[in-house]
Amino acid sequence: MKQTSRSAENDKKLKWWQLSLLGIAGTIGTGYFLGSGLAISMGGPAVLLAYLLAAAGTYVVFDALARMTAAQPEQGSFRSYAKQAFGSWAGFGSGWLYWFSELLIMGSQLTALSIFSRFWFPGVPMWIFAAGYAVVALGIVFFGNKGFDRVENVLAVIKVAAILMFLVIAAALLAGWIGGGIFTPKVPRSYQALFPSGGIGLWSAFIFAFYAYGGIEVLGIMSYRLQKPEEAPKAGKVMLLGLASVYILSIGLAVIMVPLSAFNPKESPFVLALRSDHLAFIPHLFNGVLIIAGFSTMTASLYAITSMMLTLAQEGDAPKVFAKKWKDKYPLLLALCLIAVGMTGAVIMALLLPGKVYEYITTAAGLMILYNWAFILLSSSKLLRPSLLSGVKRWSGLVLILAAVSGTLFHKLSRPGFYISLLIVALIALSDWVVQHFRHKT
Repeated sequence: MKQTSRSAENDKKLKWWQLSLLGIAGTIGTGYFLGSGLAISMGGPAVLLAYLLAAAGTYVVFDALARMTAAQPEQGSFRSYAKQAFGSWAGFGSGWLYWFSELLIMGSQLTALSIFSRFWFPGVPMWIFAAGYAVVALGIVFFGNKGFDRVENVLAVIKVAAILMFLVIAAALLAGWIGGGIFTPKVPRSYQALFPSGGIGLWSAFIFAFYAYGGIEVLGIMSYRLQKPEEAPKAGKVMLLGLASVYILSIGLAVIMVPLSAFNPKESPFVLALRSDHLAFIPHLFNGVLIIAGFSTMTASLYAITSMMLTLAQEGDAPKVFAKKWKDKYPLLLALCLIAVGMTGAVIMALLLPGKVYEYITTAAGLMILYNWAFILLSSSKLLRPSLLSGVKRWSGLVLILAAVSGTLFHKLSRPGFYISLLIVALIALSDWVVQHFRHKT
């Protein structure tokens, strides 16, 4: 009993600043390292405004989730709150929305890893890299490496160090300390330079700005482990302020260092910005860091959807067979097989659509995240004490989410992802109706 109580205390020992650091490290992934290039190519330099607005929208969602956590800590976090607010159908829908969003995020990261790997091996098909990374990640999750948490912390430090490295080297190149002043800042000074694709281009890029902040749901779950749950909003403010500052500064440097025509969805804007005859090794070093960062985030997503699958099965929102474990320790092979099917879909898309798969999957993943965030805001309207300020923040967040969702309809690269997300939502809604129907009868 003493050992059990001691382990329970250790599980709930996070301070608010630790949660902020974990949030920053866990959120920074391929959505930032590669997705920002897609956002810039669509929206131009004005995409910095989209990242600011997305930070504001993300904060509103996290603030609502954190205040619900402070009022009533729940291990199921947003899924439990949706169930309390609207009933069992909402818990089912929220849980499966999260599961599919993480699956798509994992597919997006898998594709990004393949793109980064082709930086060194351009002749190797993307699907071979995708299949290799998928097998390694599934093996890590199945065998449950006890030291994985420590490894994740090390990889998180590498991600943050990579961004700091980019900021320092980019500043040195622009100042002429490296390269003899060959870099001249290309600061946009006209409306056409800021909005090369007009307002529609910026609107279409909005979804990728939101996608770069994806991961606050995990923070909501981790808020349950805070020593003082009421400090969760403070952790969110510091985390998002830090993320927004890093994103705006680094993307701003990339924009003034690289011609707009050079940005593309197949190369990280930061690798493009660091290309120099005087620093031939830097793009290779940074590309290696991107692969490490992407694999870290992808494997974390794999852990998340495995845990969510077990939770859904234990609470009757998925077949009970998925809750079984081998030797009471390892996830049942059947549960991982279902996840592997989704990963195989990403590999097949990489094989059939090597030129567009990242844009399609990333758009769909970003949309699934926002659908779940809308669930969080709507749940807060039912569970939190009403006030004018909270109402204004909630509706502002919903408007920003609606703007990002609708913007995907106006660009040929993001439109297919919108239809993919609608198909998945329709599938979840149909399954939800069937489950609730039989649950009511029994």
